[in-house]
Amino acid sequence: SFRLQLLDRMRQCGIHDVFHFSYLRIHLPNDNRLFPGQLNNQVAEFEDEEQEWAVDRILSHKGTRSDTVFEVRWKSGDMTWLPYNQVDHLAMLQEYFNVL
Repeated sequence: SFRLQLLDRMRQCGIHDVFHFSYLRIHLPNDNRLFPGQLNNQVAEFEDEEQEWAVDRILSHKGTRSDTVFEVRWKSGDMTWLPYNQVDHLAMLQEYFNVL
């Protein structure tokens, strides 16, 4: 395995910097005559802004006080458990408490 020096924006996007040697190839620069204008930032778009995810609703919770975690269903259909400090600002949390 080899550790590569990645651009900061690649690391911020969660790209791991360790690769097995079988996945690595010698870099051959772009032949601008065959593929004009193929710059490295055109291959993959990296966003500098943090993405926002839409919460559908809070389904349940477990734990007490500072150990409380909430089951969150996202608009995408995914469900995750998040600690209170990550959901305390959501309007859905107040709606959840009102239903209780």
